[in-house]
Amino acid sequence: MTQSQTEIITTASPAGSPALLLRGLRKAFGDVIAVNGLDLEVARGECFGLLGPNGAGKTTTIEICEGLTLPDAGTVQLLGRDWRQDASHLRQQIGIQLQETQFPEKLTVEETLRLFRSFFRQGVAVDEVIRLAQLEEKRKSRVGTLSGGQKQRLAMATALVGDPELLFLDEPTTGLDPQARRHLWDLVDELKKSGRTVILTTHYMDEAERLCDRVAIMDHGRIIALGTLQQLIASVGGDHIVEFAVGGPLDPAQLTAISGVQSHRVDAGLHQLSVTNLHSTVPQIFAAIDNLGLQLTEFRTHSATLEDVFVSLTGRNLRDE
Repeated sequence: MTQSQTEIITTASPAGSPALLLRGLRKAFGDVIAVNGLDLEVARGECFGLLGPNGAGKTTTIEICEGLTLPDAGTVQLLGRDWRQDASHLRQQIGIQLQETQFPEKLTVEETLRLFRSFFRQGVAVDEVIRLAQLEEKRKSRVGTLSGGQKQRLAMATALVGDPELLFLDEPTTGLDPQARRHLWDLVDELKKSGRTVILTTHYMDEAERLCDRVAIMDHGRIIALGTLQQLIASVGGDHIVEFAVGGPLDPAQLTAISGVQSHRVDAGLHQLSVTNLHSTVPQIFAAIDNLGLQLTEFRTHSATLEDVFVSLTGRNLRDE
């Protein structure tokens, strides 16, 4: 389908529309279907996470939303407008941080931001965006001398300098050390407090849990789960995950019969149970293993996470390619 054939939604009142509306979105690259009939709606002022493993279709979806890639089919609407009719307006209203941004290395941080600020009719003062991105000490430094985390903060600053209503952050902390990640998390917190709509793609579950109001989990070009963190974790069926290994065969029915055990799976010899009432269920697990004459070789517990939601839905860990 060409751009002229892509379905367009118009609205009489853009201000009352969602920040992002996708219906039936589809994109293929040859025989590979990157986005497969995706529907999504994001409210204004929401920090929304689009999650999934590498190859799930997250980046293609975001690039379509950003106007960088044409969809093969479907509806794309941002802030009540579409790229075909309102491209100039939308470029003034959105901010974009790509997975990797290449800046002229001989420009300073301040010169780079002044350049990007010149692209917008209205926006944030360069001094303010430097403060927001915590780059005051690097104002006069050349881009080529910045660390990876500082370059990511600069990329975030260039996305903010136009004072966007809608901000796209595509895996902004990939490859960063823990301290640099925390700096960017603090920056996203500032954006949330200012009321901006933030759409974040990531394959870090802890990042989504820390930042997002709602999340959608993508796999093979489709959304397979959507909701708040609490709603998605509740879908696992238990508040806690028990993982253990034993030195012999174990019938799963002997585990799922235990009161409080909601589900069971085995991954590389490690039994994984979703359980409620951890304090009463764990002693029963110990007793069942002991009654079978088996020896525990590993045992641990943790609160259920988005990673566990993904595993329960797909049977794979998030980082599996």
